[in-house]
Amino acid sequence: MDIGKLVNLQRLVLAENLIDRLPMHVSKLESLKLMTLDANRITSLPDELGQLVRLERLSISKNSLSYLPETIGSLRNLLLLNVSNNKLKSLPESVGSCFSLEELQADGLTTIMISVASDNSIEDLPESVCNLVHLKSLCLDNNNVKQIPTNLLKDCKALQNISLHGNPISMDQFQQMEGFQEFEARRKKKFDKQIDSNVMISSKGLDEGVDH
Repeated sequence: MDIGKLVNLQRLVLAENLIDRLPMHVSKLESLKLMTLDANRITSLPDELGQLVRLERLSISKNSLSYLPETIGSLRNLLLLNVSNNKLKSLPESVGSCFSLEELQADGLTTIMISVASDNSIEDLPESVCNLVHLKSLCLDNNNVKQIPTNLLKDCKALQNISLHGNPISMDQFQQMEGFQEFEARRKKKFDKQIDSNVMISSKGLDEGVDH
């Protein structure tokens, strides 16, 4: 069957297969809201991915992605992007155009909500991440992040959770960022409501968390 003919399809779940690429005509799935491609062998995503303008959740963890297409910025309705456990060294500047994004997961740990195992190699974040005013959770465990955009805590006023465990960024750097006190207040408020919600950062790279 030609997958491009499934124009009314809203959920596409193809996790744990041997898929190594997506066909270009996946762009014809104009009603698609959720796409799960975890644990495959995908090395790149087609530029046509950006045509899935109704997509709300994209999870492609445990693959072999070395980059994301710039067209990902066209996914203005995207709420969750999970690219954990790939081979990414950076995120495209265009990710800052995913204005609806609430969760950005590019970590290398296995957790209940925030997935997976093994690392990416992300060294820094594009400044455009500061445009994600609805972002609530940013998970970058086990990468090579040395610093995060200066205005991240100040501009991302919905941010409640940052996980930077296993990165070469110091607690002092993080605490001295403008907007840290406001972020900490939001985090604690969320923590009061949900005891297992916390921020893990570390001495090597925010290993111990900002919990006091």
